[in-house]
This record gives sequence, C-alpha cells and structure tokens, in this order.
Amino acid sequence: MKPINDRVVVKPANADEKTNGGIFLPDTAKEKPQKGTVIAVGPGKEGNKMTVKKGDTVLYGKYSGQEISYNGEDLLIMREDDILVIL
Repeated sequence: MKPINDRVVVKPANADEKTNGGIFLPDTAKEKPQKGTVIAVGPGKEGNKMTVKKGDTVLYGKYSGQEISYNGEDLLIMREDDILVIL
C-alpha cells in the first residue's frame, strides 16, 4: 500500500483491556486509541517533504483519519497535518 500526496497510513495501538486498578472494560467502554505506528508514508505534497517516516510512533487527534480494513488489519489513513506528535 502506497499513499499519495501528504497521506500517512497508521496502525492504531490496541485499546486498553483494563483500567490501572485492574477492572476489565467491556467493548462499549473502551476508548479509541490516539496512538499508533506509521506503516506507510506518501511522497509529500507540492514539494513539501514529509516529517514522519515508516516505523514512527505517533499521536493523532481523536477523530482523525479514515478507518479501513486491509488484509485483515484495521488501519487509518490520514493527512500528515492530523498527526500531533512523533514519540
């Protein structure tokens, strides 16, 4: 999979299964993760180079990106601008 322009493909981290106190969370109470690993990076847009690279761990906005399922994996496709921080 090769994204175009300033798009980035991110594999979200798994949602927490239990709280810090040890209480298991049902699926309806789990929060959508806002952290993930970059799987693929586009070439950039209009001569601007991409800041993120494949393998980076990133934080992104809660409602960022388009969710897709590809080869049995849940992935997000988002613009580089939707990424807030490289960890």
